[in-house]
Amino acid sequence: MELVHGKGQLCPRVLSVEPTDDYHLKLTFRNGERRLFDAKPLLRYKVFKPLTNIEFFKTVYIANGSIEWPENIDYCPDTLYQESVPMKIP
Repeated sequence: MELVHGKGQLCPRVLSVEPTDDYHLKLTFRNGERRLFDAKPLLRYKVFKPLTNIEFFKTVYIANGSIEWPENIDYCPDTLYQESVPMKIP
């Protein structure tokens, strides 16, 4: 059972991810929302340093309702949802 976003509740989990050439992630969440996450701010942190290589960045994959990269790099699914913006679908 997935909880809806709200005080003290979990945000929707990630169903699919598509990296872009400009360090954005196109995300689809299990509630059907499509959102865009700007990963550029992460690149200033040491733990995310490998992501500065765009080819490595594009190796992102879904794991346990969130996103991960090789080398045990991951990101909190709740923060991912909260820091992403709705995508306009043509």
